[in-house]
Amino acid sequence: MRILHTADWHIGKKLHGYDLIDDQRHIVDQIIEIARTEKVTAIVIAGDLYDRSVPAVEAVKLLNEKIAEINLTHKLPLLAISGNHDSPIRLETGKQWFTGTQFHLATSIADSLQPVTISDTQFFLLPYFEPIEARLFFDEPITTIAQGMLRVIDEMKRQFDQTKKQILVTHFFAAGSSQTDSEIKIQVGGLDSVPLDAFEPFDRVLLGHLHSKHALKHPQIKYSGSPLKYSLSEWQDEKGVYVIDTVADTCDFTPLKPKRDIYSIEASFAELTDPAFYTTLDRSAFWHFSLTDRAVIPNMMNQLRKIYPTILAVERINGREQEQKERLTLKDNDPQTLIQQFFREMTGDQLMDTQQRWIDQGLSEVLTTEKRVDQ
Repeated sequence: MRILHTADWHIGKKLHGYDLIDDQRHIVDQIIEIARTEKVTAIVIAGDLYDRSVPAVEAVKLLNEKIAEINLTHKLPLLAISGNHDSPIRLETGKQWFTGTQFHLATSIADSLQPVTISDTQFFLLPYFEPIEARLFFDEPITTIAQGMLRVIDEMKRQFDQTKKQILVTHFFAAGSSQTDSEIKIQVGGLDSVPLDAFEPFDRVLLGHLHSKHALKHPQIKYSGSPLKYSLSEWQDEKGVYVIDTVADTCDFTPLKPKRDIYSIEASFAELTDPAFYTTLDRSAFWHFSLTDRAVIPNMMNQLRKIYPTILAVERINGREQEQKERLTLKDNDPQTLIQQFFREMTGDQLMDTQQRWIDQGLSEVLTTEKRVDQ
């Protein structure tokens, strides 16, 4: 059989405050098209379908729409698990009816112990869990996820059909892998890491949780990575999905093309605002700029956003000495001068008389309050 492996959709996530719903719809449509083109037998989503336990209405609508398109319109079996960002209780609503259309959704340890058999393969769907869940389920002194994982896998092995292949779908930090900024740092002292040798009983392990396909280099254990770049640290990553053939024993990566990519460039403010320069760029993309300028640039962000609407960050690569001098100068100024200077640098304009009166009134009230406290 042929399997499409994806994970970490994080439907509803924002990037530096920018809404990504349309970007996510665009990328899931690509995933569906790849599944149809590659004639896969099933699609696996290895956790974090949503970005938060209580997703926004728009996020719920989008996920429902795409799940229905995959499973009902195109009749593709779908195997999914809850991740650390999902609420198992909310996600599992209605799952009693899902299996009738071969939508297999696992949200608990108990779910994982009943394999889903499709063609020549048994799938074991193990959602993210905390140690306390394993401790209560098995009524044993389990204190780490690694201990819980080993105990769960021992139970899974009892269900192995030796005439078939076994694939584990789960959502954890496998020991030896690396992270990017868009995954919340939830491990404490290695609490959530799972040793790779725990996965040895399985023919393949399809992972979610880390957002880069390079997070772990192992022939049989794979992170698909997230389908979109969810942090600036991922701007050079190639996003995509894996297509696995269980008969040929192959695992091929297929890239995805985002609606809006992330780019980072080094340039001067004059270059960035020069039409001859910026008309060669994709200004609808997300941008990170490293400015070479040392001088203060009045109203800099507003000027840049008129040209590049979705700026993630701007940093100066040569401005530390200048910034230090400015900080030293600021210390010597009175509040009135500081406010006037700040307003001028941010807007390029002088305070109006009305604004100045508001500031005078506010400062007067603050000083009066301070005197009362001192007395």
